[in-house]
Amino acid sequence: MKQLSGLDSVFLDAEDDHQFTHVSQLLILERPSADFEPYPAWRRQLADRIHQLEPLRRRLVPVPFGLDHPYWIADPDFDLDFHVRHSAVPPPGGDAELDELIGRLVAAPMDRDHPLWVSHVIEGLDDDRFAILTMIHHSAVDGAAGAELLELMLEDTPDAGRPAEAGRWRGESPPSTTEVLARAAVNGVRRPGRGLLLAARAGQKLARATRNPAVIDLADTVRGTLRGPLGSLLNAGRSREEDDRLPRLPPLTSPPTPFNHPISRYRRFAHRSLPLADVKSVGKEVGATINDVVVALCGGGLRRWLLDRGELPDSPLTAMVPVSLRSGDEEERWTNRVSGTIAALPTDVDGPLERVRAAHEALDLAKQVFKALPGELTPEAAGLGAPLMTTAISRAVTRWSTVGPAPFNLIVSNVPGPSEPLYVGPAPMRHYVPVSAVADGVGLNVTVQSYVDQLDFGLLACAELMPDLDDLADAIIAEFGALRSAVAEASGDGA
Repeated sequence: MKQLSGLDSVFLDAEDDHQFTHVSQLLILERPSADFEPYPAWRRQLADRIHQLEPLRRRLVPVPFGLDHPYWIADPDFDLDFHVRHSAVPPPGGDAELDELIGRLVAAPMDRDHPLWVSHVIEGLDDDRFAILTMIHHSAVDGAAGAELLELMLEDTPDAGRPAEAGRWRGESPPSTTEVLARAAVNGVRRPGRGLLLAARAGQKLARATRNPAVIDLADTVRGTLRGPLGSLLNAGRSREEDDRLPRLPPLTSPPTPFNHPISRYRRFAHRSLPLADVKSVGKEVGATINDVVVALCGGGLRRWLLDRGELPDSPLTAMVPVSLRSGDEEERWTNRVSGTIAALPTDVDGPLERVRAAHEALDLAKQVFKALPGELTPEAAGLGAPLMTTAISRAVTRWSTVGPAPFNLIVSNVPGPSEPLYVGPAPMRHYVPVSAVADGVGLNVTVQSYVDQLDFGLLACAELMPDLDDLADAIIAEFGALRSAVAEASGDGA
C-alpha cells in the first residue's frame, strides 16, 4: 500500500464534470499481415507484462472524510478485460476519422472503483494501419513516467518472447477504516514539521539565488523592462535598453483569446507529424534547439490562426511549459515529479526566422527564472496542507479561472521519446502521438513528442471553443514550411 503524494492528489481534486486529467498516448501502428488481429495481440502483450506495470494494477483507497491523501493498493479484483477495449473508426478510416474518435474517447472520467486507466485498440484505419489509445490518470503518472510506462508495455523487437515473470503478482486486501484513519492522524502530526523544513529549504534557495550573479543580472534586466511611473522610479539614474532590445518577458496578464474561457466536457483532437531530421536540420542552421523550433512553430501557427480570425492580440501569448523534475534517483518511480515555467510565445513577431530567435530568447529567460525560484519544491509543497484545505483551494482556483484572467494562454510541451522502434507483436509502431488535457480558462494544449524519425504533434482543445482545431494544426505545419524556406533563402539555397 502506497500513499499518493500531495501533487498526485491535486490531479484527482482538479476533476469535475467537464475537466478530466488523463495522460494519454495515441500509437499508430502498421498491420504486418492481412490476418494479424490487433486486439488479441495487444491484450496478450499487456497480460504478459502486467507484473511490471504497477500503475496499471493499483486502485484508489480513499481516506474517510478526506482527512488525508488516498492510497494505492494492488487491486485484488483486477480484470484486464475491463481496461482493454475494442473500437473502430468509420470509413474511409483516415486521420480525420481517427482524430474525431480520439476527441470523444478522452472526454470522459475514469471509473475510480478500478485502476485508473483504459486502452482502446482502434481498427478500421486505411493503409493497413491500426491504433492504440491508452489513457492513464495524471494522479498515477506524470508525462515522463507515462512515456516510460508505455515503453514497458511495448516490445523493442518483433515477436519478443514471453517475459519469465509473466503473471507473477498478487493483489492486496483493502486496509480497514481504522488503519487509514490512524495513518491520517500520524500524518497530521508530522505535516507542520515538514512544512517548516520545506520553508527552510525554499529560503535557502532564494538566499543562494540573490547571491548568484546570473540571477542578479536577470533581476536588473527585468527591472529595466519596466515602463511607466514604477519603471521611472526603480530605474532612476540607470541607463535603460531601447524597447526593441528588451528581453521577451511574458506579460503579467495573458491577453484574451478565443480559447481562454470556461470549457465544456467535449473535446476536439488533431495530430500532425514532421520528419525529425528536417526539424533538427532547420534548428542547426539557425542555432536553435528542437524545443526552440517547436515553440516558434506553435507561436507562428497561432499567429496565423488568430490573424485569420481577426483576433490577434498586440501582446504575445503566454505558454506554460512543463518542467520534469526527475533525476533518476527517485525512491518512488510512479508518481508526479513535475513543475512548470511560463514563456512568451512569438505571436507578436513578424517573420519565421525572427520567431525562432524570439522563442530561443523567451525559453532561455524562462529557464533562468525557474532556476532562480524554488520550483523544484512544487511536489512537496503540494502535500503540506491538510487535504481538505488543498482540495478547497484547488476548487477555488478552478472557479476563479472561469471569471478571472488566465494565468497563461495555453500549455506547450515537448517530450523526448524513444529513438528505437517499438512493436506490438510483429506490428511496428510508426507514430507516438501525445494526447494531454485542458482546463477551465486554458482550453488549448499542444504536446509534441519525438519517436525514431518523426516529431508528432498532438493538439487537444475544448470542442466548443475551438471547433476549427484542424486549421491551427495545419497552420503549425505551414509555419514549418515557411521557416524552412526562410532558412534556405538566408543561406543562399533558395530558388
